[in-house]
Amino acid sequence: MRIAIVGGTGKEGRALALRWARAGEDVIVGSRMVERAGETADTINAAAGRVAATGLTNREAAAAGDVVILTVPYDSQADILREIRDGVQGKVVVTAVVPIDGKQPRRLRDVPGDSATEEAQALLGPGVRVVAAFQNVSHTKLAGNGAGCDVLICGDDPDARRTVAALVERLGFRPVDAGPARNARVVEGLTVLLLHINREYKSTGAGIRVTGLSETDRH
Repeated sequence: MRIAIVGGTGKEGRALALRWARAGEDVIVGSRMVERAGETADTINAAAGRVAATGLTNREAAAAGDVVILTVPYDSQADILREIRDGVQGKVVVTAVVPIDGKQPRRLRDVPGDSATEEAQALLGPGVRVVAAFQNVSHTKLAGNGAGCDVLICGDDPDARRTVAALVERLGFRPVDAGPARNARVVEGLTVLLLHINREYKSTGAGIRVTGLSETDRH
């Protein structure tokens, strides 16, 4: 499975790409600037010890990937989704986007559809299965061992949630099925809560762990 990461040169996208590459997956790094995507792919290949990544524009990466991961700032989401819309029809698109207020970074913005996830689904249309994941996992956790951190997964298509859960497991995290897309409103809100906790306790990697689940209750 080819995993395309749109916005793959940012901290979150780069960390995801490297972790999947080290797990044996092939990744496509997308960027607005193909030169930057290529440089990031070269860095990932060197760190992974094999040729696992290629760099393309966001549009090309989305068209080439079997599953597409969206790791862009909320302010860029609508424009980028319109750009890649044709290339992601029939696919699973995983969004890690959180609509954080740029002027007040520990607050959420009011967005169409009540969450960035639901807005993405509306913009891409019914031919795309949008799933929310990784909103509550910092790039520092992705770059480290991620111990003790769960990944909450939301989306209206159960099969798509299972597909994403398998990709999460490849990263070494525990996936937790958090239900339909409307629950992404809560998941996205948890991100600003974690930002506050990081600030209060001078941490960089506060995350979510769901208690009461056995190790067999994966997804």
